[in-house]
Amino acid sequence: MSVTAAILLAGLARPPAERETDTVSDLGGGQVAYPPSVLEERPPTRGGWAESKDRLRTATTTEPGRLWLIGAVVAPLVVAFGVMTSWQVADRAASADDVVRHSQPLSADAASIYRSLADADTAAAGGFLAGAQEPAEVHARYEKDIATASRLLVKAAANTDVSSDSGRQIARLNEQLPRYTGLIERARANNRQGLPLGGAYLRYANEQMTDELLPAAEKLYQAETARLGRDRSDARTWPFLALAVGVPALAVLVWAQLRDYRRTNRVFNRGLLAATAAAVVVLLWLVVGHAVARAELDSAHEHGQKSLKVLNEARISSLKARANENLTLVARGAVLTADGKDKYETDYAAGMKVLGERLEAAGKLADDGAGRGPVTEAVAKVKEWRERHGKARDTDDSGDYNGALKLVIGDKKSTGQSFDGVDAALERALAHEQREFTRAAEDGRGALTGLPAGAPALALLGAAAAGVGISRRLAEYR
Repeated sequence: MSVTAAILLAGLARPPAERETDTVSDLGGGQVAYPPSVLEERPPTRGGWAESKDRLRTATTTEPGRLWLIGAVVAPLVVAFGVMTSWQVADRAASADDVVRHSQPLSADAASIYRSLADADTAAAGGFLAGAQEPAEVHARYEKDIATASRLLVKAAANTDVSSDSGRQIARLNEQLPRYTGLIERARANNRQGLPLGGAYLRYANEQMTDELLPAAEKLYQAETARLGRDRSDARTWPFLALAVGVPALAVLVWAQLRDYRRTNRVFNRGLLAATAAAVVVLLWLVVGHAVARAELDSAHEHGQKSLKVLNEARISSLKARANENLTLVARGAVLTADGKDKYETDYAAGMKVLGERLEAAGKLADDGAGRGPVTEAVAKVKEWRERHGKARDTDDSGDYNGALKLVIGDKKSTGQSFDGVDAALERALAHEQREFTRAAEDGRGALTGLPAGAPALALLGAAAAGVGISRRLAEYR
């Protein structure tokens, strides 16, 4: 037997515990023996995350890997810019549309409700003064005012949440208006019979109008005007999130092209250039469009809404002053203030003071001849009204009631004619300012037209172009 064979047999003869081998379980549950050197040379197993990091680290050390990473950042960033722009501009466009279609018309309707109610009260007092046979035109004016107020209340209710402050005021008006008209009908019925009780019903109806209806209408107007202000503010807010994504996206695109130029000496990468152009267009469209929208909405507020508010207040003051002037003759000193003065004459004077102040403010806000002309005419008519009212009061105080009545509701040189002149001038001024507001607000809304749809479309094209540009560079390494 050779020496080598003897050594092998000696090794096999050793007990299993003394053999220099390691065992590993096989799939069948048995043991497979391997020399220690075999197991020591096997590399340790690593997790998937560690291997992914290694591959990423390896990719960033090669130019194809770096290009792939640039594409993976640029394309989603450009798409995110388009989506963010579309979302934020759509929100502001909706607010601008609300200004034009909802909040401003509702604010104007609320003012019309107030004017209609005040004018109905004025017409009712004027018809009562005319005697048992109320003039047909005065009665028709009253009926028209009540019908207008009722129609606008229905419209406002259809566009208002019942739980809101506006909804509560509308409900209050709908509840109180039938009571007021019922009192007016009782006043008319007693007046036709020549009963003094008619004057009491008329005064009670005026109190109902003054204490219940007009305050509710004023609160409705204030609530709708506040809603208009919120919509305008929402439409004016800059889309900061879109800008915060758009500026970095454009910066990354410019950097990618500069990097490409430094490494390849090629002036342009057409794909990246197209993506940059798309991003620039969206960014400029966003900034310029929103700036124009803000400017037009500000113009609508400064040159339209402010004037409308002052003119509405002026017209309401004139209506209340006219109603109090008529009631002065109806009550004939029966209703006094705490200091013993005629209540309705005192209220007339207060209303005329407010009217003068509002007309002065309206004149300052008017920015063109078409706006200043009616205001100037109204100021002249107010002066004439004051003079005629003074003559009527002097006539009444001298004991000539019929003469005073003629100076108040007569056909010629009466305070009624002056009031009608003021009301007509204010109506023309309001119509002009309403057109100014609507034009500017529509221009503001129009400045955002197309951007919510155009921004994501351009962004997708830009992302696709960036992908094509980078893929062509990658192809050069194959």
